[in-house]
Amino acid sequence: MKLVLLSIAIIGLSVVLLGVKVFFVKGGRFPSGHVGQSAALRRKGISCAHDDKE
Repeated sequence: MKLVLLSIAIIGLSVVLLGVKVFFVKGGRFPSGHVGQSAALRRKGISCAHDDKE
């Protein structure tokens, strides 16, 4: 039971820490994980496989 509670606490803390920008900044959002929306990958010429449909 202690292990389950510890696991839940660690997961909850992780979600809060990952969401600091979302929860505490006005207009904050989680960053997009989509390849097509990453400026660094676009500069390297890497695109999403869904965008390469022919």
